[in-house]
Amino acid sequence: MNNPIAKLVFVYNANSGKKNALLDSLHKVFSPATYDCNLCDITFGVVRENSTWKRFRKNSQYPMEFLHRDEFQKTYASKFGYKFEFPIVLAEGEKGLEVLISTQELNGLQTSEALIRLIEERTA
Repeated sequence: MNNPIAKLVFVYNANSGKKNALLDSLHKVFSPATYDCNLCDITFGVVRENSTWKRFRKNSQYPMEFLHRDEFQKTYASKFGYKFEFPIVLAEGEKGLEVLISTQELNGLQTSEALIRLIEERTA
């Protein structure tokens, strides 16, 4: 990226709220093949954050913002007209939001380690 990164924005393909979190957890357990948020899947287990991911997140040089789809749309899309598929990882810089890791790329990842490697490669 030529645009200096001020912050990484992670957007889950799920809506916010306790009811949605419970439904998402149940979906992961009972029908993992049809669960629509690979970002959720590789950064969180059924009830808690993946330890490898948590360590990376806490030690990252970049500030990180984590939003659900509805929170992102309320915070960013209405102001700037951004249209993205979710899940997605965005880099916020002087030029606004740019795609760091696309939905298709995220959906192809299997582990938090693979996500971390990709983030490190793209932000180096």
